[in-house]
Amino acid sequence: MNDYDRTADAVNDASAELTRSHPNAMKGFKALGAAAYADGALTRKTKELIALALSIASRCDGCVAYHARRVSELGAERAEVVETIGVAIQMGGGPSMVYGGEALRAYDSFSSATLAA
Repeated sequence: MNDYDRTADAVNDASAELTRSHPNAMKGFKALGAAAYADGALTRKTKELIALALSIASRCDGCVAYHARRVSELGAERAEVVETIGVAIQMGGGPSMVYGGEALRAYDSFSSATLAA
């Protein structure tokens, strides 16, 4: 297990604990997520790529790991991830460039793990 796996798993663990501790709030949060990520004019994969870009721009380690894992699971190509990172860097400047590198390493770690499985 790499650090990105641990970080993404920590996001899931925190979500589970919050669900146990405040089920009504998390029910609303999960309903919002289900509606926001449902296929529509944009595919779920495209929406996850947007979420990855926003994760980079907001410099959220857990978000980068979580959404890098999701785009990998949804079959995003590395080129799609790279272009997503390019948009995030353009919108977020230098700090997004640093997190863009982290996002690419996170995606590569999940992609490699998927290929090895």
